[in-house]
Amino acid sequence: MPARTSSMSKGSRTSKSQPMTLTALTAHSAPASIPVSAPPSSPEPWDDAALHQLRDALDHITHAGLARLTAGLSPAAIADAFMDWAVNLAISPGKQAELATRGARKWARLAQFASRCMIDDGTGEPCIEPPPQDRRFAEREWQRWPFNLIQQSFLLQQQWWNNATTNVDGVTKQHQAVVEFITRQILDMASPSNFIATNPVVQRRILETGGQNLVQGFRNFLDDWERIVRSKPPAGTESFQPGRNVAVTPGKVIYRSTLIELIQYNPTTGKVRPEPILIVPAWIMKYYILDLSPENSLVRYLTDQGFTVFIISWKNPTAEDWDLGLDDYRKLGVMAALDAVNAVAPDRKVHAVGYCLGGTLLSIAAAAMARDGDKRLATLSLLAAQADFREAGELTLFINESQLHFLEDLMRSQGYLDTRQMAGAFQLLRSNDLIWSRLIRHYLMGERTPLNDIMAWNADATRMPYRMHVEYLRQLFLNNDLAEGRFQADDRPIAISDIRVPIFAVGTERDHVAPWRSTFKIHLLADTDVTFLLTTGGHNVGIVADPSRAGGSFQVLTRSATGYYLDPDTWIKIAPRFEGSWWPEWTRWLVSHSSELTEPPPLGAPARGYPALCDAPGTYVLQA
Repeated sequence: MPARTSSMSKGSRTSKSQPMTLTALTAHSAPASIPVSAPPSSPEPWDDAALHQLRDALDHITHAGLARLTAGLSPAAIADAFMDWAVNLAISPGKQAELATRGARKWARLAQFASRCMIDDGTGEPCIEPPPQDRRFAEREWQRWPFNLIQQSFLLQQQWWNNATTNVDGVTKQHQAVVEFITRQILDMASPSNFIATNPVVQRRILETGGQNLVQGFRNFLDDWERIVRSKPPAGTESFQPGRNVAVTPGKVIYRSTLIELIQYNPTTGKVRPEPILIVPAWIMKYYILDLSPENSLVRYLTDQGFTVFIISWKNPTAEDWDLGLDDYRKLGVMAALDAVNAVAPDRKVHAVGYCLGGTLLSIAAAAMARDGDKRLATLSLLAAQADFREAGELTLFINESQLHFLEDLMRSQGYLDTRQMAGAFQLLRSNDLIWSRLIRHYLMGERTPLNDIMAWNADATRMPYRMHVEYLRQLFLNNDLAEGRFQADDRPIAISDIRVPIFAVGTERDHVAPWRSTFKIHLLADTDVTFLLTTGGHNVGIVADPSRAGGSFQVLTRSATGYYLDPDTWIKIAPRFEGSWWPEWTRWLVSHSSELTEPPPLGAPARGYPALCDAPGTYVLQA
């Protein structure tokens, strides 16, 4: 039987505006019979329509062009934030006096430090320590004269600007965050560690190599530039190819549509739990973050624990897919995959797992299923996934009407949000680690940072369709519709509180994408048993926590459906901490909500329209 496919009929959707193109406007002449002395007549309706079309086209072209130059950031939104800050600071003499006093004290401390260094032959007790996560000045060369004075001066200035951009009365919370963020980016760019003349570590390297580090750094720069121009992946990713070095867990693609491929993995145990696992990764990433190298694969770990595992591999959209919306991803992605899983394992409930945006989409699907009386889910696991976006971290800094309109014009001109545009936004959140330290190492030190499987995967990003991303940003980030009961599925509102299956939610301590306090809000939204686990690490490394790897710990606590709410500060104080990976804790939870072991199901269900189409990892994951 031929493989079942899913068609996405654009005509069945609510009409949306097409990507803007500047069309020719027809000139209309005024009738010659109108006397010269007659008062001007009101414009005809078609005149207004033509004028509006011209206005929209010109605005769109201008905004899209600017957006390419500003990495998608709206100059109007940034100017609005700085104007709010500057005006309120100008009418706050108390704050000004405080900043002047702090500045004078810092100069005095720096002068005392400089005098001590002169007396102590270039050494002296520092007057300010960098934050724990700031490793720019950790090398011993930075503690010698005059570089210790340079770095101390920079750190004091950085601290003063932090005081200047925060706690100004009258500035909105978002505008303060924007000003503080952009000021921090400017200071990071101007750090003395970024320049040969003020970086003693680079100077030492020049002396050691006779300047060959700069020659090699220039070669690295040319290589990187060529890769950017030719849209090639970064250096080192050649060692991590899906199907060869990563994404090698054996399995079959049993379903393919124009949006997803569904992979079913081979069992590795004689008996399996009857309830299969369906994993919904984010469409912003390739699915194999959860199936990296064999020793670092969550998929392989789950199969070794006796689970039948399915995972969605999303298509990398192109301009032709601009009209795909969130509801398409729900119905043609999650629900279609669930139908396929039910065909392979009929009459079995499913453990549904969502990671990052995939967890948000899965929450939407689960809430819609609960509303409609669909009881096919056994449990719901949300890995670094948010349902409430009011405190979604620094990604929300520029989510306002001005910024979204600007970004919409950029995406309308392309039909999608490009991978580099997304990657740039994520890198800015950790510019010291992901931008400047990398440039120093590659171009000034003449070295290459060895890639591991996670770093190679991170360079293998995907695009996002115009309509879906607009709906996602507006309805979830800007309006917070999902958390507040306004989000609609099939033209009817849904609520997370309708979900009745047990929930296992995972947050990571250093998550810049889905801060753990934001993921913790599932306690406020769900009226069911919620087990919340907080693990060390960040958004990716915290989730990919192979038990054989040393280090790491986690805290975990369960609140029953009838239990009382704990705020995150209280939770983190009383939740017990355990050493090691959180994976075994999660699998124990899954087992506790599973039935007794049984025979593994077949690979695919040809009689029901789900034959094995090809070997894992399939074809969509290979799309550039």
